[in-house]
This record gives sequence, structure tokens and C-alpha cells, in this order.
Amino acid sequence: MSPTRHASWQQLRALADTWRKKHLRQVFEHDPGRAASMTAAASGIHLDYSKNSLDSEVLALLIELARDCDLAGQREAMFSGQRYNLTEGRAVLHTALRQQVDTPVKLDGEDVIPGVREVRARCYDFAERVRSGAWRGHTGQTITDVVNIGIGGSDLGPLMVCEALSPLADGPRVHFVSNVDGTHLSQTLRRLDASRTLFVVASKTFTTIETLSNARSARAWLVEALGSETAVARHFVAVSTNREKVTAFGIDAENMFGFWDWVGGRYSLWSAIGLPIMLSLGGARFDELLAGAAEMDEHFRAAPAERNLPVLLGLIGIWYVNFQGYGSHLLAPYNNTLRRLPAWLQQLDMESNGKSVHRDGSATDHATGPIVWGEPGINGQHAYFQLLHQGSQIVPVDFILALAQRGQIDSHLPTLVANCLAQSAAMMRGKTADEVRAELTARGMAAADVETAIPHRVFPGNRPSNTLLIDNLSPHRLGALLALYEHKVFVQAAVWNINAFDQWGVELGKQLASDIENRLKGADGKPYDASTEALIALAAAGIGRH
Repeated sequence: MSPTRHASWQQLRALADTWRKKHLRQVFEHDPGRAASMTAAASGIHLDYSKNSLDSEVLALLIELARDCDLAGQREAMFSGQRYNLTEGRAVLHTALRQQVDTPVKLDGEDVIPGVREVRARCYDFAERVRSGAWRGHTGQTITDVVNIGIGGSDLGPLMVCEALSPLADGPRVHFVSNVDGTHLSQTLRRLDASRTLFVVASKTFTTIETLSNARSARAWLVEALGSETAVARHFVAVSTNREKVTAFGIDAENMFGFWDWVGGRYSLWSAIGLPIMLSLGGARFDELLAGAAEMDEHFRAAPAERNLPVLLGLIGIWYVNFQGYGSHLLAPYNNTLRRLPAWLQQLDMESNGKSVHRDGSATDHATGPIVWGEPGINGQHAYFQLLHQGSQIVPVDFILALAQRGQIDSHLPTLVANCLAQSAAMMRGKTADEVRAELTARGMAAADVETAIPHRVFPGNRPSNTLLIDNLSPHRLGALLALYEHKVFVQAAVWNINAFDQWGVELGKQLASDIENRLKGADGKPYDASTEALIALAAAGIGRH
């Protein structure tokens, strides 16, 4: 049923107007203990949520709403292997991929854990052979570069992790190609030696158009460079479940690494899709990544709601989306190696919760997933932060900062930390007209000029944010951070009563693209609207000139 029918929802709605009239600066002044009481921690991640426009009363009602929506029951349904993804009749067991204990996780009576570990062991064995030089290319050369060819979850997850942990990389250089725009592949390949390059083609069905287009072009490049079709077997491996198509491509079935239909693409970096991570960092560090995620899984299952990081972040987000009308959420990581984290979360959140029907198919009568976006915060301060501080739209922010990381220059750290903390403080406090007047007067500005300047230099403040401080950007901590956000998205879907684990919205465009591509190649196809027909004609003429 819709969450709007619960009394807790109605009580939250009644409090919403009150909080729109409160300013966080005054809230802090009236409650000196707020900063100490509104924190929680797990797995080396410290969450300060005190700079949010809510108090213990609002939080208690949000937790009551979660209980009303049976968050706990839905959580156990996911962890225990029930077919929680009801529109596809599938279980949702990405958490089983990182489980550390031998407790069985059964799907239709069969324990999935042995199969998970068998595939992982094969991945580790292959990765170690490449890393050690035991695996060699067609001409006997060792592998120095790996190109992952995938898209969506088969690209964003491993790309983000490899970037985040790049200071620890000690294997072959890893590159990622996803865009079917041929320049993405050609610009990558121009820097590489075919005899020392390994391709990982990541496609569960081995039919994804973008991925297969890039894979075929990469294959042609390799064959031309090495002069032999048989070279493909030493330079291509697949992460897929379609043995027939993989072998037809020229990849040895022994070098095909599978996964399961209960692993959604955006949750798949923990599976064989993580092979590029294993190649770059090694199996031991991939184990650490899994262990950190598993630790957060247990925290999500066991910690009380008021100290549960995914629950807190999820419910705070619901407060803003549904009761304050904020339709956008910003992720601002301050460590440069986390620069791909917002793109990963964008897919995770918007593909999961970009829904407008409840689990039973009825239309939602409430807002659901926000627009998620972001770039490194230190760069954003000189770009989009202007809108955050003085724009007409309020955008809640997650500030994320790891305090230690291999390769950092220690003398830079105070500047990095100061900027992160200053931005969250400035967004909360703002600057009043009186403060601007006093500041400009002290500089010796003429009184008339001061009054003219004031409206442009006032900062309204009252911009909410969370701050997540991580003690060390290790594989373990990164795994915990990613699992934290996975579960935050689940919390929101559970309360909104939507299915976070399908993505039918991506299908229509794919279907039309296939037909239009045939039209562009001269084949007959169905007619479209006048705009699309005109664009097809214009594009076809342009393609014909090249």
C-alpha cells in the first residue's frame, strides 16, 4: 500500500511547514548538544547528520514510518533469498557475493554460497596468472594493459573502484571503454600494444549492442595487429553466461566467468564483473573490499534504526524528497580518487528508484527517487557551489572525505579537510545582512556602497547536509561505503513501496534504437513522428558523407 496512508506520514507532513520556517543556525544555538547526539558510525565511517533540517521528533516519526512500511521484513526478504524482485521473479542476493561466513543462503532450496566462491576462485586464479606473467599473449608477451568493454553496471562499478583504489594498483594498467562512439575505443587503443593487451568483454547475455560493437572492433584491431584469428583466445576473456555466443566470438569457454540472474547490473561489481579490479589490485585486496561491504551488510541488518547508517541516510532523504520538496541530491566527494563515485551512485539510485508505480502496479501518490548528481567537491566550489549557496533551489548534500589514503601529500591534507568542513558550515550558517554590513564597513567601504552590495553578498544558509568522514580510503572502507549507499537506496524503495531491482525504463529506447539504426543503414522500418523522421533523414545524409 502507499506509505501516505500511514499516520506517521501524515504527522510528518504536519511538521514539514514548521521546519521550513526554522533556520539551522538558530537550531544549533538552541541545542548545544545537537552535534554530539546526531552522529553515528560503522566500519570506519563517521556520519554527522546534525546539519539537517530535522530533530529527534522528526527522526522518531521517520523511523516509525519505516516500521509502518515493514522495512525490517523487506530487508530480511532480500537477504534471505526470497524473490523480492517481483516483476522479474528473481531473488536479490548481491549481499551473498560478499558474505564472509559459511551460513547457507538458499534459493529454491539450493545454497548459492559454494557457487559464488567457485566462480571467485576461478577469477582469482586467472587474475593472478595475468599479474604474475604466467598468462601470456599470442606472441609470448606478458600483459601490461587490460581493456574492460562493458556499459552500465558492467562499467561504472569496476571503473569507480579501480579509480578509487588506484594508489594501491600493482597489476596491469586497466582501461574502460563503454561508449559506442568509436572515438572512445580508438583513443584508448592508440596508446596500447596489441601483443600486451587483454580485453575483458562484460555482458551477461553477450548481446548488449554497445558492448558487442566495441568488442568486435577491438577484435578486428587485434587480429590486424597480430595477423592471426587464433590470437583472440589469448587476448579476450568474457564475463558472461552465454557460452555459445562467447565461443563463437573466439573466446575459450574456460575463460568465461559467469554470474547469476539474482545479481543486478548496478550491484554486480562484487561478482565476476569485478574481474578488472582483481587484475589491477589482486585477490587479497578484492577480499578486503568484500569484507568491508559484508561488515556494512551486518550493520544494516543488526544496528538499531537510530544508529543505523543506511537507515538514517535513507530516511533523511525521504524527509527532503517527500516533505520538503527537494528533488535533487548532491554527492560531493573531496578525495580526487572518488571522482567517479557520483556517477556510480547516480545509476544505483536513479535506475533503482526512478519509478512511479508501487510494487502492486498502482500509481504512486508521492514523489520517489531524486535526481542524483555530483563531482569532486573541491572543484565544485569553483563551479556549481554558487547555486548551492545562493541559488533559488535547495539541494541537500552528502560531503564525503577520507582522512588518509596512500600517495597523499600530507601537507595538502589540512587544506582539503578545511575546505570540506567550511563548505558544510557555510551552507548551514549562511551570512546575514548585518554580518555583511559589518564586514564591508570594517574594510572602509562607503556606506552607500555597502548598502548596494549587501543583497548580492548575503547567503541565506539553512542548506542541509550530511558529512561522512572515513578514517582511511582502504579497500575495506570503500566496500563499506558502497554497501552503505546500496542499502540507503533499498531503505527508500522499501518505504516508497516500489521495486528497486528492475529497470524497464531502459528498454524502450533500446528497442527504438535498433529500428532506427536499421533505417539509417537503408532498411525499411516503421514510421515515426515528424521530428524524428526529419532527424533520421538529416543524420542519414550526414552519415552518407563519411
